[in-house]
Amino acid sequence: MMIKDLGAGVVTVWNDLRPVTKKLLVGLLETPASASHNRPLQKFSYDAHADWELGRLLTALDDQVKTSNKKNDPEKYQEISQLAETCVSILEAQSGSAEIFIQLAERALYKNDFDRLDKLSDRLFERFSVSEIAEIVRQTELPQIRAIAYETLAMLPVSTIVPLLDDSLYEEIAVNALEQKAYEFESEEARDVLEQMDLNPDR
Repeated sequence: MMIKDLGAGVVTVWNDLRPVTKKLLVGLLETPASASHNRPLQKFSYDAHADWELGRLLTALDDQVKTSNKKNDPEKYQEISQLAETCVSILEAQSGSAEIFIQLAERALYKNDFDRLDKLSDRLFERFSVSEIAEIVRQTELPQIRAIAYETLAMLPVSTIVPLLDDSLYEEIAVNALEQKAYEFESEEARDVLEQMDLNPDR
């Protein structure tokens, strides 16, 4: 794969990647499909900067796909799509970021890939912190993604939601999640917390 042939926007972002991130991407692209796709990830130290790099690259690749003519240059289109899918696979496996979740979920909705959206929802419950899930609610503009985040919050223990009540950014989100937990999931504990809030409005 020749990165220089994938479009100016992709080249600009690629040139800004750290060597370790480039090495990871190249390693995954060169790994045979029959081999474990997680093998190169085992030696990769993932951090917030990798999140940012891969998210940026994915955006550039998706933008390039929208402007590429699949019929006129199917090889280039396939290479862009393959690199984009590699970015997605890493982000799905490693990221715990609200911004990245929103990016991946929006992408899945755009492609009508509801199986991928379901798997993203599972990872949200398994890996993300309660504050990052609340941040998804706060940041997203799409009701489908907001609903996924709220449902995930409502499945968490009440004790993990309550601390959000002390944060002005997330207080309303926490109340909504507790109400969903109380009335849709029939949680007595959530009802108790809501009743205590009514008794102590200055909480």
